[in-house]
Amino acid sequence: MTQIICIANQKGGVGKTTTAINIAAAMADAGKLTLLVDCDPQANATTGIGIDKSNLEGTLYHALIGEAAAHEVIVDTYLEKLKIMPSRVELIGFEIEMMNQPNREKILKNLLHSLSDAYDYIIIDCPPSLSLLTLNAMTAADYILIPLQSEFYALEGLGQLLQTVKKIKENLNPSLRISGIVLTMFDKRTNLSFQVAENAEKYFKELVFKTRIPRNVRLGEAPSFGKPIIHYDSASAGAVNYLKLAREIMKAC
Repeated sequence: MTQIICIANQKGGVGKTTTAINIAAAMADAGKLTLLVDCDPQANATTGIGIDKSNLEGTLYHALIGEAAAHEVIVDTYLEKLKIMPSRVELIGFEIEMMNQPNREKILKNLLHSLSDAYDYIIIDCPPSLSLLTLNAMTAADYILIPLQSEFYALEGLGQLLQTVKKIKENLNPSLRISGIVLTMFDKRTNLSFQVAENAEKYFKELVFKTRIPRNVRLGEAPSFGKPIIHYDSASAGAVNYLKLAREIMKAC
């Protein structure tokens, strides 16, 4: 049975796309047939996995507005078991074009339903906002994974996100569960990172994943080469920890 995991946080720069790419690649490496859905008009997941956006005939946008079937916009990556439903800047238009459509929050869910059981995991990379695209991702997902930056204001926006998750569960997707909160950009050299971790574990307890993603230069370099960190530099701390995180997620989901 396909497990759908959306990676969301309305705050930008917390490592959503890096997490989405590396978790998807790690699952594919583990032999799981995985689909990465780039639900962000910035399309960083698309370029980060090595796809040239300019050569795409169809993207997630075309599938969402009904101009193409889901399978028609899925693209191969350099990994045999990892496919991607790519994005491009035109996805911005989805918000406007679908604003008055009935059941507009369920469009992505219906789209992915057509792929039911074709994949072991579907990973959705969300935009950095609580937009219609993010609501679609949460409505379509079985689980939400929340990257939490190890910085001062990190916990402030988390309350708003959790309230949104609660409303989605009440009105659109009763089966949505939080798979966990992952601490990103963790810096062992600073007391602040440990303080954020301590506060997160105090309030959210077992929801916080044991694996922490370190602040790492190689993680920042990898997207420009169109590769996940686990293939760009498999010995780096970022790669080692993303592989550990993927194992935790697969165990939890």
